[in-house]
Amino acid sequence: MKKLFLTIGIILLAFQAGNAQDVAKKTANIGIKGGYNLAAVSFDGDAETGDRSGFHLGFYGESFLNENIALQIEVLYSQQGYEIEANGGTFTQKLDYINLPLMLKGYLGDNFFLEVGPQVGVAISHKEEFDSNFNLFDTTQEFEPNSFDYGVNFGAGFKTNSGISLSARYHLGLGDIYDDGSPKNRVWMFSVGFDL
Repeated sequence: MKKLFLTIGIILLAFQAGNAQDVAKKTANIGIKGGYNLAAVSFDGDAETGDRSGFHLGFYGESFLNENIALQIEVLYSQQGYEIEANGGTFTQKLDYINLPLMLKGYLGDNFFLEVGPQVGVAISHKEEFDSNFNLFDTTQEFEPNSFDYGVNFGAGFKTNSGISLSARYHLGLGDIYDDGSPKNRVWMFSVGFDL
């Protein structure tokens, strides 16, 4: 895992160096970001589960195409899944990903931005647990989710002139997590980022 993050960091540094001669007022940036996830799953397009709280953490590279438009590529570790209260207990699906969003950002003025873009992800761990509130009936089980996920993100945020950003993003998953019931990821992400 350390080698993966080191490799990603080197790629982002190369991205920054390759874009050093950018638009006069706005430059290319690399940085780190992290924050809170509120994840759920939609089954068959109608019913949505309860939320699982988690976090995300990773790197980004932002490159300006002109004064107000930027492309941002990210590599994020993201805790996702869901919870369902049923039969006197709580069923929790813990499903963690390495996600690669590619966001088109439109700056409205100097600091406020809107963003939209596709995302692909790879599941790196998964576990399902049932907590009965009585240890005798607690169980842990593993199912095999589809390892590849994809979807689209929508968001907005604010970035200070010193490179600190606050943002909120919604991930609308389009790929099925499992083969039955067409379950799809739904994730609210609340982030803070720092240009390096």
